[in-house]
Amino acid sequence: MYRLTVLYGHPKDPKAFDEYYETVHLPLARKMEGFTGWTIGKCEPLVAGDVPPYYMVVGLYAETRERIEEILATPAGQAAVADVPNFATGGAWFTYHEEKVEVPLTLG
Repeated sequence: MYRLTVLYGHPKDPKAFDEYYETVHLPLARKMEGFTGWTIGKCEPLVAGDVPPYYMVVGLYAETRERIEEILATPAGQAAVADVPNFATGGAWFTYHEEKVEVPLTLG
């Protein structure tokens, strides 16, 4: 199982980021077909009062890196990627890695 992780930096306007992400980006991104899983999480600091290194982390899963790249190469994938600069004022970093499950989990 492969994961494409998107790390979003802290936006200039968190409220505007959240609104755009929910109302524009997610509907656009949901048009991508073929992912086996998708997770979204806002980052929290380890210590209360600290600022975490990222604002949000997104995980997109597929069987292989090549499959993720195929999905992103579709018109829907290209549209979603092209939309990122429209709201990610704190930057966005993309990284691939192979997931190795040490303890099986189910997210609900």
